[in-house]
Amino acid sequence: MDTIAKNLERLGIQIPDAPRPLGNFAPYLLDGEYLYISGQISIDADGEVVRGKLGADVDLERGYEAARFCAIGILARAKAAIGDLEKVEKLLKLGAFVNAVPDFSEHPKVVDGASDLMVQVFGPQKANHVRFAVGNASLPANAAVEVEAVFRVKSR
Repeated sequence: MDTIAKNLERLGIQIPDAPRPLGNFAPYLLDGEYLYISGQISIDADGEVVRGKLGADVDLERGYEAARFCAIGILARAKAAIGDLEKVEKLLKLGAFVNAVPDFSEHPKVVDGASDLMVQVFGPQKANHVRFAVGNASLPANAAVEVEAVFRVKSR
Protein backbone atom coordinates (compact mmCIF):
# COMPACT_ATOMS: atom_id res chain seq x y z
CA MET A 1 0.00 0.00 0.00
CA ASP A 2 1.31 3.48 -0.86
CA THR A 3 2.39 5.87 1.92
CA ILE A 4 -0.43 8.35 1.37
CA ALA A 5 -3.05 5.59 1.25
CA LYS A 6 -1.65 4.19 4.52
CA ASN A 7 -1.80 7.63 6.13
CA LEU A 8 -5.39 8.13 5.00
CA GLU A 9 -6.36 4.70 6.32
CA ARG A 10 -4.65 5.38 9.67
CA LEU A 11 -6.58 8.67 9.91
CA GLY A 12 -9.85 6.92 9.01
CA ILE A 13 -10.34 9.10 5.93
CA GLN A 14 -11.96 7.91 2.74
CA ILE A 15 -11.57 10.38 -0.09
CA PRO A 16 -15.05 11.22 -1.42
CA ASP A 17 -15.93 11.91 -5.03
CA ALA A 18 -15.21 15.55 -5.78
CA PRO A 19 -18.41 17.63 -5.60
CA ARG A 20 -19.66 19.77 -8.46
CA PRO A 21 -18.47 23.39 -8.45
CA LEU A 22 -20.95 25.96 -7.13
CA GLY A 23 -20.32 28.29 -10.06
CA ASN A 24 -18.95 28.68 -13.58
CA PHE A 25 -15.29 27.86 -12.99
CA ALA A 26 -12.84 24.97 -13.30
CA PRO A 27 -12.62 22.90 -10.12
CA TYR A 28 -8.91 22.41 -10.80
CA LEU A 29 -6.32 23.34 -13.39
CA LEU A 30 -3.27 21.24 -14.17
CA ASP A 31 -0.61 23.42 -15.78
CA GLY A 32 2.57 21.46 -16.37
CA GLU A 33 3.81 20.37 -12.97
CA TYR A 34 1.48 22.72 -11.06
CA LEU A 35 -1.98 21.71 -9.89
CA TYR A 36 -4.28 24.54 -8.81
CA ILE A 37 -7.33 23.52 -6.78
CA SER A 38 -10.26 25.94 -6.62
CA GLY A 39 -11.63 26.85 -3.20
CA GLN A 40 -13.30 23.97 -1.39
CA ILE A 41 -15.97 24.79 1.17
CA SER A 42 -16.43 22.93 4.44
CA ILE A 43 -18.47 19.83 3.51
CA ASP A 44 -18.58 17.10 6.17
CA ALA A 45 -18.51 13.31 5.67
CA ASP A 46 -22.31 13.25 5.31
CA GLY A 47 -22.20 15.77 2.46
CA GLU A 48 -23.56 18.60 4.61
CA VAL A 49 -22.03 22.06 4.55
CA VAL A 50 -20.59 23.19 7.89
CA ARG A 51 -22.29 26.59 8.03
CA GLY A 52 -22.01 29.70 10.12
CA LYS A 53 -19.69 32.38 11.42
CA LEU A 54 -16.67 31.88 13.59
CA GLY A 55 -17.04 33.97 16.70
CA ALA A 56 -20.85 33.74 16.61
CA ASP A 57 -22.48 30.36 15.96
CA VAL A 58 -19.31 28.34 15.16
CA ASP A 59 -16.66 27.82 17.83
CA LEU A 60 -12.93 27.41 17.24
CA GLU A 61 -13.01 23.60 17.52
CA ARG A 62 -15.78 23.30 14.92
CA GLY A 63 -13.98 25.81 12.70
CA TYR A 64 -10.81 23.72 12.86
CA GLU A 65 -12.88 20.67 11.89
CA ALA A 66 -14.50 22.64 9.03
CA ALA A 67 -11.05 23.54 7.66
CA ARG A 68 -10.10 19.87 7.90
CA PHE A 69 -13.16 19.02 5.77
CA CYS A 70 -11.97 21.59 3.22
CA ALA A 71 -8.61 19.80 3.06
CA ILE A 72 -10.38 16.50 2.40
CA GLY A 73 -12.24 18.24 -0.44
CA ILE A 74 -8.90 19.45 -1.80
CA LEU A 75 -7.59 15.88 -1.73
CA ALA A 76 -10.70 14.72 -3.61
CA ARG A 77 -10.11 17.37 -6.30
CA ALA A 78 -6.41 16.48 -6.54
CA LYS A 79 -7.25 12.80 -6.93
CA ALA A 80 -9.79 13.65 -9.64
CA ALA A 81 -7.15 15.72 -11.45
CA ILE A 82 -4.14 13.41 -11.28
CA GLY A 83 -5.64 10.01 -10.45
CA ASP A 84 -3.19 9.08 -7.68
CA LEU A 85 -2.20 11.26 -4.72
CA GLU A 86 1.23 9.61 -4.73
CA LYS A 87 1.96 11.86 -7.74
CA VAL A 88 1.99 14.89 -5.42
CA GLU A 89 5.56 16.07 -4.98
CA LYS A 90 4.83 19.08 -2.76
CA LEU A 91 2.01 21.12 -1.33
CA LEU A 92 3.11 24.67 -2.12
CA LYS A 93 0.29 26.87 -0.83
CA LEU A 94 -3.02 26.93 0.98
CA GLY A 95 -5.24 29.99 0.84
CA ALA A 96 -8.08 30.11 3.34
CA PHE A 97 -11.14 32.23 3.95
CA VAL A 98 -12.90 32.10 7.31
CA ASN A 99 -16.53 33.22 7.61
CA ALA A 100 -16.18 35.30 10.78
CA VAL A 101 -17.58 38.16 12.79
CA PRO A 102 -15.54 41.38 12.52
CA ASP A 103 -13.75 41.02 15.87
CA PHE A 104 -12.78 37.34 15.41
CA SER A 105 -8.97 37.04 15.35
CA GLU A 106 -8.20 33.32 15.49
CA HIS A 107 -8.14 32.69 11.72
CA PRO A 108 -4.76 30.91 11.79
CA LYS A 109 -5.97 28.46 14.45
CA VAL A 110 -9.02 27.62 12.34
CA VAL A 111 -6.99 27.06 9.16
CA ASP A 112 -4.55 24.85 11.05
CA GLY A 113 -7.27 22.20 10.58
CA ALA A 114 -6.39 22.10 6.87
CA SER A 115 -2.64 22.49 7.32
CA ASP A 116 -2.42 19.83 10.03
CA LEU A 117 -4.33 17.33 7.89
CA MET A 118 -2.04 17.93 4.91
CA VAL A 119 1.01 17.28 7.09
CA GLN A 120 -0.60 14.09 8.45
CA VAL A 121 -1.38 12.86 4.92
CA PHE A 122 1.75 13.89 2.98
CA GLY A 123 4.33 14.16 5.75
CA PRO A 124 6.10 17.30 6.95
CA GLN A 125 8.54 17.59 4.03
CA LYS A 126 5.96 17.32 1.26
CA ALA A 127 3.38 19.41 3.10
CA ASN A 128 5.51 22.29 4.40
CA HIS A 129 3.65 25.14 2.66
CA VAL A 130 3.00 28.85 2.60
CA ARG A 131 -0.47 30.02 3.54
CA PHE A 132 -2.87 32.87 4.08
CA ALA A 133 -5.87 32.88 6.40
CA VAL A 134 -8.24 35.82 6.20
CA GLY A 135 -11.66 36.64 7.57
CA ASN A 136 -14.68 37.24 5.35
CA ALA A 137 -18.12 38.68 5.94
CA SER A 138 -19.66 35.70 4.10
CA LEU A 139 -18.80 32.64 2.01
CA PRO A 140 -20.72 30.59 -0.56
CA ALA A 141 -23.55 28.51 0.99
CA ASN A 142 -22.77 30.28 4.31
CA ALA A 143 -19.86 27.83 4.69
CA ALA A 144 -17.71 28.34 7.75
CA VAL A 145 -14.43 27.95 5.82
CA GLU A 146 -13.15 27.79 2.24
CA VAL A 147 -9.62 26.68 1.29
CA GLU A 148 -7.75 26.61 -2.03
CA ALA A 149 -4.45 24.87 -2.80
CA VAL A 150 -1.49 24.74 -5.15
CA PHE A 151 0.55 21.54 -5.54
CA ARG A 152 3.60 20.56 -7.55
CA VAL A 153 3.00 17.15 -9.10
CA LYS A 154 5.08 14.63 -10.98
CA SER A 155 4.97 15.41 -14.66
CA ARG A 156 3.34 12.83 -16.86
